[in-house]
Amino acid sequence: MSGSRARLEKQIDFILEIDRLKTIYRRTYLTDASRFENSAEHSWHIAVMAMVLAEHANQPDIDLLSVIKMLLIHDLVEIDAGDTFAYDTSAKTDKAEREQAAADRIFNLLPADQAAGFRALWDEFEARQTPEACFAAALDRLQPLIHNLYTRGKSWKEHGVQKDQVLSLNRHSADGASALWDFAVEWIEKAVSRGDLPE
Repeated sequence: MSGSRARLEKQIDFILEIDRLKTIYRRTYLTDASRFENSAEHSWHIAVMAMVLAEHANQPDIDLLSVIKMLLIHDLVEIDAGDTFAYDTSAKTDKAEREQAAADRIFNLLPADQAAGFRALWDEFEARQTPEACFAAALDRLQPLIHNLYTRGKSWKEHGVQKDQVLSLNRHSADGASALWDFAVEWIEKAVSRGDLPE
């Protein structure tokens, strides 16, 4: 029942649980290279990016609210599954299973109607079939790319990442925002020319 005490308690339990996202550190440095960002910071940052860059989405009438919702919840699964470094192929072998299990547990802390709604948004993001999901996914790839470019490839260098890996991992960004991907390719070429990313 809407507004019930039991419902509110479930919602508060969920809110307390997602605070743990602030403790999940990624392999992406802040743009000043002082430390790694945490996953909550990442989610906030790309949600704001969506508001700023929405005009560059391939779909002109994109549902921006849906994009922002996906970006704010898509990494909540990292509370259980941890962050999987994008270029770590061995860690990706069981990533989908770990994240599915995390989504089952975390979203089901909510009342059933909200749990279903959040899970549907998370599944939409993962499937990358809608214009909103494709744009959200493009931003999710663009954000760490920007950080690497502004730290002179700090994380790339630490993990021996090469240009072809960066292009391969990120090229699906064009499905959601081809203009942003074209711009990113220019940045990648600049990183190569500066010696920040080996060919």
